[in-house]
Amino acid sequence: MADAAHAGDPGADAERTVHPVGSQLLWGDPDPLWAVGDWRPDEIRTLTADPADPFTRLAVLGCCGATDAELRRALYAARGGALRHLTQWSGSYTAVVQVGRRITVVGDLAGARPVFYTPWASGTAYATAALPLADLIEAQLDIGHLAALLACPDSPEALGDGTPYAGVRRIPPGHALILREGSREITGYEPVASLAVAGPQADPDRAVEGVREALVDAVRARLTAPRHAPDTAPPYDPGPVPGMGPADRRAARGGPVPGVGADLSGGSASATLALLAAGLPGAPGTLGSPAGARLLAVTFNDLATPQGREDELERARAIAADPRLHHVVVAAAAEALPYAELDGPLTDEPAPSLVFAARERRRLAAGSADHFTGHGARQVLDAHPARMADLLMDRRRRHLLRPVAALARSASAAGASGESLLVPLTVYSAARRLARTTYRAGMEAAAARLREGGVTERASGPVDASLAALTWSRPGPAAGWLTGEALAEVSIRLTAAAGRPPLSLRPGEARARAVLARHAADHRVFEQAVEVRSQRLHAPFLDNQVVRAARALPESLRVQPGARAAILRTVLSSTGVRELPPGWGATAHSPNETATRLGLRAALSDLLALFAAPLLADAGLIDARVVQQALLDAAEGRPVPLDGLAELVSMELWLHRLLARRGTCWTGTSAARRRAVPEGVPVHRPALS
Repeated sequence: MADAAHAGDPGADAERTVHPVGSQLLWGDPDPLWAVGDWRPDEIRTLTADPADPFTRLAVLGCCGATDAELRRALYAARGGALRHLTQWSGSYTAVVQVGRRITVVGDLAGARPVFYTPWASGTAYATAALPLADLIEAQLDIGHLAALLACPDSPEALGDGTPYAGVRRIPPGHALILREGSREITGYEPVASLAVAGPQADPDRAVEGVREALVDAVRARLTAPRHAPDTAPPYDPGPVPGMGPADRRAARGGPVPGVGADLSGGSASATLALLAAGLPGAPGTLGSPAGARLLAVTFNDLATPQGREDELERARAIAADPRLHHVVVAAAAEALPYAELDGPLTDEPAPSLVFAARERRRLAAGSADHFTGHGARQVLDAHPARMADLLMDRRRRHLLRPVAALARSASAAGASGESLLVPLTVYSAARRLARTTYRAGMEAAAARLREGGVTERASGPVDASLAALTWSRPGPAAGWLTGEALAEVSIRLTAAAGRPPLSLRPGEARARAVLARHAADHRVFEQAVEVRSQRLHAPFLDNQVVRAARALPESLRVQPGARAAILRTVLSSTGVRELPPGWGATAHSPNETATRLGLRAALSDLLALFAAPLLADAGLIDARVVQQALLDAAEGRPVPLDGLAELVSMELWLHRLLARRGTCWTGTSAARRRAVPEGVPVHRPALS
């Protein structure tokens, strides 16, 4: 996909003879648009405003709940510059508008459907994946971006608009890319509010009703879409196998069941989606089955570490007793531990989900062709701890009483009864300090912290985690293993960001959006890592309309303990689901540390061999011996940031897969072997002191 500066330039035409591998042309020259991959027919919609004007047209790729008439009205509005109309439909999609030689590509609010671009052929090439663009320009690795991804993964100020590939840029969430005659512009499409002053507080009941409508519409958009039978090989069940049920045999064949299904972990987010999908009009169940109205609900049971999740599994069984649900429990032991399988597909970018992909793929393979997941609910509905500073900025101190009291109770329950008396004062002081810290001062303090190497703090409970989050920027869990030079480079990025105007002067709002953007980017990599043939994963909580409705929730409501569960309970109650099992909405368990340590211990020899001569060390980001010792410590049960190790292992695996790749995303006569990172990882030369 490209926008050349001069359509008649023969040099540009020569470059444009390349085209993506496995693509279908949606519209041709002078600015061609391709759809690449296994798109379903209903996931690609194109229309023109007027048959007499073929160069005013719209393409929508993904699951979109808009009618053709709504698409046409939005095209007319976008022709005049009103881009927000292109983001107000239910579903998850990317919209591309062409009006003459002006092309507009609209990203989503969360960042789960990003847009990338790079200069090319005197114009701009754009795509919804970074790797094809990196192949097109034969980009090298951006080591500084990889360092920022490890040092400050939740800080867009450190990551900027970069990608792991030098020269390939990302459009920020909530923005659109506008191309016109070789020039490009990035503009936001959401209304700009005051940077420092909160807007008028919405009515809580109306705000929750808006979330309900958006979530119901998001689920309905998937249910009303055409059904597709999975393309499995073989397409039949070969018969009974000792010790394997129908779900296990289907998972072994590698194909999901036709129809619509959902995760059912026992948490409030997955349960809400499963019950909504089962109760709304449509055909969620298996195609051609007598039980066609039953929705497939999948629960994963970790037999290697059964302790700690009994309550969630019991809630999942109670919810699955609904006659509209067909419950399948996928049980697995050591073969599904984290780090059990270190081989996998190459993803667009690195993410911690690479070390858990085999575990998740086993569960999803027993699911449906269209499968709901509750990813993003916590980031969209919950209040970031920094929201307490926003409340102090608005002089609404009384709303801090309940969240601070809940933190004190958690400290008391953890056995620190003496310290729990000081928790309210400690949290309030930290929130007030953040409220009085300017954006510039916060970024400069974060940069100084990286330069001084103060990145080894580890949160041991909810109170410590909340206190650590009460800052403008904080180092990630893997920052403690980075070299001093890598941390210094990231600190330079933060110092430069301190001199630029922020998107918001309210720390809670800014940090909440940053965490959502990071989670959405990781979810996109998760989808690629766990991909099952003929299956679509749906995360309605990351849809534009759901994110937009959640942002209208008053901060005073968000910060209350159990706010997410209360909101989702209201959503279900208004749709007729009022009986929920005891304990529904309880705080979900933290990632199973026992399973992670067991997986590390089982794969220790492979992980030590992976870091015997790591590519990250060649790039100057880590010291191999330090990481090997951390792996040994984690396997022996010593306190080590396990999520930081997952980030390091995932990035090392991703680099190995990227360099082992021999193909390319492009074909054509002018450049047959365009490939990203043709020279490998640049070897770091330590500076002389």
